[in-house]
Amino acid sequence: KKKGQQKTAIDFVAFSFAMPTTPPPASIKAVILIGGPTLGTRFRPLSLHCPKPLFPVAGKPMIYHHMAACAKVPMMKEIILIGTFGEQEIKEFVVSASRDLKLPVRYLREYASLGTAGGLYHFRDQILRGNPDGFFVMHCDVCVDFPLNEMLEFHVQHGDGQQVSIMSVKARRDQAEFYGCMVADENGTVLHYAEKPETFVSDDINCGIYFFPATIFTVMKPIFLQAHDDERDDIWLERDVIPKLISSSLLVLFKTNVFWSQIKTAGSAIYANRHYLSSFRTADPDLLAVDGDRCCIVGDVVIDSSATVHPTAKLGPNVYIAPGVRVGSGTRVRDSIILNNVVLEDHACVLNSIVGWDSRVGQWARIEGKDVGVNPNDPTTHEPEKPLFNAQGKLEPGITIVGEQVTVAAEVIVLNSIVLPHKELTACYKNEIIL
Repeated sequence: KKKGQQKTAIDFVAFSFAMPTTPPPASIKAVILIGGPTLGTRFRPLSLHCPKPLFPVAGKPMIYHHMAACAKVPMMKEIILIGTFGEQEIKEFVVSASRDLKLPVRYLREYASLGTAGGLYHFRDQILRGNPDGFFVMHCDVCVDFPLNEMLEFHVQHGDGQQVSIMSVKARRDQAEFYGCMVADENGTVLHYAEKPETFVSDDINCGIYFFPATIFTVMKPIFLQAHDDERDDIWLERDVIPKLISSSLLVLFKTNVFWSQIKTAGSAIYANRHYLSSFRTADPDLLAVDGDRCCIVGDVVIDSSATVHPTAKLGPNVYIAPGVRVGSGTRVRDSIILNNVVLEDHACVLNSIVGWDSRVGQWARIEGKDVGVNPNDPTTHEPEKPLFNAQGKLEPGITIVGEQVTVAAEVIVLNSIVLPHKELTACYKNEIIL
């Protein structure tokens, strides 16, 4: 980089290659793997109310951020969601997202949980309908800046178009063991992959975002037949497909320096909320509340237009206020997600927490969780999966989650706790799961 040259918003690392040997794709699709109701148990009690992929992060359903990024790829023809949720749970979102993004969106329901690759192979005819040149595959529970156009350019420049590109970021050495780790040669060809290794393998980790050529199903066919012989329906990218690609030198590493994190738990949802809110400063600043407009605003805050906020309230940083919320006088909210129709009465305090739908927090009550504690300025620092309980069987301190339709009485304090739906709290709690 030349002296004085401004650093771009998104950096990506590519290896040196010869001139492209294949023309750019004329037609591509995107497939988002959204799982099903039997998965995402670590996201409870929030996933008891709505499917985890539709949980609002920074004011939009979790997977909408994926879809909005896909819509910015010029050759994108269709977005396909694959999972086991009932059609009625997803239908309304699919219709509205297709309308907003001006792009065809379809939901394909698996007859059973088929694994991260089984659904792809099962619906291969639907994916290949219209003869796309290739397609992105993404896990729904990741938060990332989505450098999809850069990844597509990388894919075109590397090889003959038959290889699979996998997105990778750097992780700290002490955190790499929580993810799929990859070792690549100097040309970016992946030589080894280990899913959550017990010992250190590499600090290049799998982001859960791939670009597949249309020919990938030829590679997957013998894997499917072997699984059928073994009398199992599930096929996994990490366990079955990636080793096959590595043995054929068909997996290449797209290294990027963009922000990336998983959204496995409610705590990581707070982290993702913080990141997406900060991205609005450049991507869509009109979404952010302005200090003094409706109340005192600190940092990045999104307030739905239907919410009622008292002028003496103080919100932020990193706060999302959902539709129908009422915020009383003197109320303080920081690093939190306040969901639809919640009432925060006068002088309530909510810190590092998620307050569920239709709940009420009384006057002078305090809902507080432990700070996520991840350094947002360190791109190699992520929010790894953590056990809910420690070795002594006690609840690990984390963010506080208040489920749907919970009432917290005046002057009650709830610290580092998980409250299941439909509870009435009249006493104080600390480090507890309230059933």
